[in-house]
Amino acid sequence: MLDGMSFDQLLVFIAAAEEGSFSAAGRRLSRAQSVISQSIANLEAQTGLVLFDRSGRYPVLTEAGRLLLADSRVVTHSVNTLKARAQGMAAGVEPELSVAIDVMFPMPVLTQAAAAYGAQYPRTPLRLYVEALGGVAKAVLDGQCRLGVMGSLPLRVPELVSERLLAIKIILVAAPTHPLAQIPRPISECEAAQHVQLVLTDRTELSAGREFAVFSPRNWRLADLGAKHAFLLAGLGWGGMPYDMVARDLAEGTLKPIQLQDMPSDELMPMFLIFRSDTPPGPAGRWFIEQLKLFAGSAGV
Repeated sequence: MLDGMSFDQLLVFIAAAEEGSFSAAGRRLSRAQSVISQSIANLEAQTGLVLFDRSGRYPVLTEAGRLLLADSRVVTHSVNTLKARAQGMAAGVEPELSVAIDVMFPMPVLTQAAAAYGAQYPRTPLRLYVEALGGVAKAVLDGQCRLGVMGSLPLRVPELVSERLLAIKIILVAAPTHPLAQIPRPISECEAAQHVQLVLTDRTELSAGREFAVFSPRNWRLADLGAKHAFLLAGLGWGGMPYDMVARDLAEGTLKPIQLQDMPSDELMPMFLIFRSDTPPGPAGRWFIEQLKLFAGSAGV
């Protein structure tokens, strides 16, 4: 029976689980609710499992359904990645390559990859846009950029395919004159909350209502990482920065590392390649991404 399970059934199952109702899944997939219901029923018959508890107003995943959902996401992600790679390899070289890069990405790695790209594809212009948080995903979703490299902003967007690239080191810092920098031991969250935390903010609505590593109710929001760096140097607050951007400051003593209790002294932020499933990267895009990986590895990122 399981041999008859289809990729489409998994897509329907995932949509129903994520949307919380069969009618909403139908709207997401542009199908009638009856088609969604029948597809789920067929999947349950093939697996021999009850995937949804239908006793209430809305279907609720059973324990078996929750386990199968995780596996279904892995399968559909792998198939989407395979299809995107095949389409990209079959296509010719792109007329231009537009890439949105997370502001946290190491700029030395980016400049090295861009230099190599210019030598390899001199007739294919490179357009780079540096964005923060959801700005990368928005640029790709809107079609402004073919590729995006973004940090670990948790998004569930069916149109996007993601591939893990690397991880960068994030470190909490403050100016040497800042009160937190003068505490020789790990700092409690209560102590940290008494001081202004400088936080990179999202100019899009993709992360609305969610906070990322915000520990202090006293926080200032900045949309530019360079401005955040300047504010940190001026002693206006404390906050997290990419290690490569503040390594010189740490060596010269213009910034000091601070450590919160129950947190690692340096945190790793995953970076992902993202692209629309209907516009996968072509040869130039794939080559550029491989250069990012190559130079990141050489730099020890």
